[in-house]
Amino acid sequence: MVDVKDALLSVLPTIRLPRAGDRVHKDECAFSFHTPESDGGLYICMNTFLGFGRPYVEKHYNKTGQRAFLHLKRTPKPKSDDSSSNTGDPPRKKPTRLAIGMEGGFDMCDEQCEYEEELKLVILPEFLEIQRDGLLELPEMVRDRVSSAIDAILAADSASRKQEIQAWDGEVRQVSKHAFSLQQLEGAPRIPPCGWKCSVCDLRENLWLNMTDGAILCGRRYFDGSGGNNHAVQHYRETGYPMAVKLGTITPDGADVYSYDEDDMVLDPNLAEHLAHFGIDMMKMQKTDKTMTELEIDMNQRIGEWELIQESGVQLQPLYGSGYTGIRNLGNSCYLNSTMQVVFSIPAFLRKYVERMDQIFHKAPTDPTQDFSTQVAKLGHGLLSGEYSKPATEKEGEEQKFFLQGIQDGIAPRMFKSLIGKGHPEFSTNRQQDAQEFFLHFINMVERNCRSSSNPNEVFRFLVEEKIKCLVSQKVKYTQRVEYILQLPVPMEAALNKEELAAYEQARQQAEQDHRPPPELVRARIPFTSCLEAFAAPEQLDEFWSTAVQAKSTALKTSRFASFPDYLVIQIKKFTFGLDWVPKKLDVSIDVPDELDLSQFRGGGLQGDEEELPDVAPPLVTPDEPKGSLGFYGNDDDDSYCSPHFSSPTSPMLDESVVTQLVEMGFPAEACRKAVYYTGNSGAEAAMTWVMSHMDDPDFAHPLVLSGVSAPPSVPTGGDPPSEEHIATIISMGFSQEQAVKALRSTNNSLERAVDWIFSHIDDLDAEAAMDLSEGRSAAESVSESLPAAGPRVKDGNGRYELFAFISHMGTSTMCGHYVCHIKKDGRWVIYNDQKVCASEKPPKDLGYIYFYQRVQS
Repeated sequence: MVDVKDALLSVLPTIRLPRAGDRVHKDECAFSFHTPESDGGLYICMNTFLGFGRPYVEKHYNKTGQRAFLHLKRTPKPKSDDSSSNTGDPPRKKPTRLAIGMEGGFDMCDEQCEYEEELKLVILPEFLEIQRDGLLELPEMVRDRVSSAIDAILAADSASRKQEIQAWDGEVRQVSKHAFSLQQLEGAPRIPPCGWKCSVCDLRENLWLNMTDGAILCGRRYFDGSGGNNHAVQHYRETGYPMAVKLGTITPDGADVYSYDEDDMVLDPNLAEHLAHFGIDMMKMQKTDKTMTELEIDMNQRIGEWELIQESGVQLQPLYGSGYTGIRNLGNSCYLNSTMQVVFSIPAFLRKYVERMDQIFHKAPTDPTQDFSTQVAKLGHGLLSGEYSKPATEKEGEEQKFFLQGIQDGIAPRMFKSLIGKGHPEFSTNRQQDAQEFFLHFINMVERNCRSSSNPNEVFRFLVEEKIKCLVSQKVKYTQRVEYILQLPVPMEAALNKEELAAYEQARQQAEQDHRPPPELVRARIPFTSCLEAFAAPEQLDEFWSTAVQAKSTALKTSRFASFPDYLVIQIKKFTFGLDWVPKKLDVSIDVPDELDLSQFRGGGLQGDEEELPDVAPPLVTPDEPKGSLGFYGNDDDDSYCSPHFSSPTSPMLDESVVTQLVEMGFPAEACRKAVYYTGNSGAEAAMTWVMSHMDDPDFAHPLVLSGVSAPPSVPTGGDPPSEEHIATIISMGFSQEQAVKALRSTNNSLERAVDWIFSHIDDLDAEAAMDLSEGRSAAESVSESLPAAGPRVKDGNGRYELFAFISHMGTSTMCGHYVCHIKKDGRWVIYNDQKVCASEKPPKDLGYIYFYQRVQS
């Protein structure tokens, strides 16, 4: 029999209190999706503060020797009614701002139920359990040490809570530039305290008072048809009067104020004075309408519902079991959910991560929550094991509806989302994102972490052959580039229903003039073959620099497949830019085929009757040319794009106006220079297309360095030595210690920048490694033995494919709306809408955004 006192004394030196910077994982297991609410509860290591489900706590002990764990078990109990509670506590307030853990923001506590909490101190390997009140019999010093540690763990914000607080940036509104100089017209009308209606269409909801002339008009129409009829914004366009306040939101504490000129919600410190101009006493007003923040919060709280998806009107059959696991929405994370459902329906990713899960977990570093392979394997196992594919627990009221609809408990991939978004300006937030951009970001992360081992990305990888033909010399240039996704343009001029579209547009405009609801939407029907033909059609380059004639000429550029991947990913470019560079979505229906044969689009390389363009360096800017070239090799903090450093004869001549135009749109100057150079000075549109296609390249913002052109001075190698932890992280990706140290020294010991640096200099590193071997160094001294040959490995096969999955988007922009995916499994289509997984009745193939095809074997 183990003595409790002796056992506790033996582990006492390992028990510590969480310090600033410690991540306390008390909500989720590091290797599974077990939580304190799961059967068996959660074991929290009192030294590392990692959480483990019962199957993994012994493995952690065997690996680390840590014996002391806080066992946390929560059992849900019916939630008491705040309104009838006799506790004297005030009812929980509805959130009023988009923030978490802040005044007026979301409370992370479960809104649907309360918990009975059971705490134990557990000592391994015997699993000796010590109840909290059992500590009273121990010496005071021991009791105080253990109790303080338990209290500190319980009081600390969990790692997931900290991440949520960081991701949900509180809604911080800026003071409007018009607040202190707002023009208000004389003889303005007196506004009554209630009974308002739009002066144009008589709507009585979503009304805005223009604070210059007192006009009351309805707000914008939302993408789902609700909201208003856009009369307030039309009034601004006609008059230029910039600010309006939302009627019904005015209280003594403030109101919703919108600045059309600044295109944002703003603060108005003089709001009381501005309202008094119209006879409105702000101190006597009461709230009668939802604020814009509340409307957005309501949308986020309803994110799991099926209101925006075409199959919402059909009672679909819920599916459960392996491969049919739902994913909880973590706050606009449907782009991630849809993408990862498709990825883990591909065998290569199953073999890489799920089938090798035990080996991955065994090799995991001290903190597995920060290991990419561990968290991807955990996610894949969670989706495919069937362990979490169970109907949601039945609850009262509104939740009963979800239960009847087949909503699952599913999994909540908080650790995965936190890790893959770490350091990324968009994916680290809780804002909606573009599923295509996230797919490429995930692919890039896999590339980084699979350098020394098998790479499942090979199933997506293919080569595009690009041919440029100079129309003056008739000579050609062939190049190849690696791609993971085929982007198809949408040729609106190829619509099959042009007359119907014209009639709809006329009816829509007439309805807007008559203040009537718009007619039923008519979508442009575009043949899929037209999208393919637009991709393959020759593109004219009007200002191509021809090395054959040493002057600008006109050229034709055509693209073909140089190889066909096992899995072809196709993005329909529905999101484009208008003439004012404002993003917009093309609402189109495309007859995407179930079977696809692309054999006719395979390239053949240089033909017998073709002559290659000479490989001559581009003309150079001479030192005495005043304009110089664009770019900057200096400090990262200096974002200037015109510098005396570039009055150098080693810099290529670029179209300055195009570079400037791209820089003003917010893209890095070096990326803009590359875009102009690699598109042959062929104009802003071509350069913009290059930028959008290469935004996820590791060297996207790195300086443009050309063969035969001197590179910028190397970074000094002095300073503090790189940390061993950072070196170990890079070595784990398959690089040698020498390469890891070189990368870190070249980036001022920044791990994130070092990883990007090493991948953008991969060819140079491979060449150095080869030189090391030729000089007699061992492979272990130069590079990992399992390091693959330089250059990406590309598979090839026939060009016949079958559709097996697609991701759809609902909304006007990739920054809003909702994503779902459909996947063909066991001969039937299945729809994945966050936690809802059902057999699909009518998969909307024509409205997809990203399509996934698999090769049909001959």
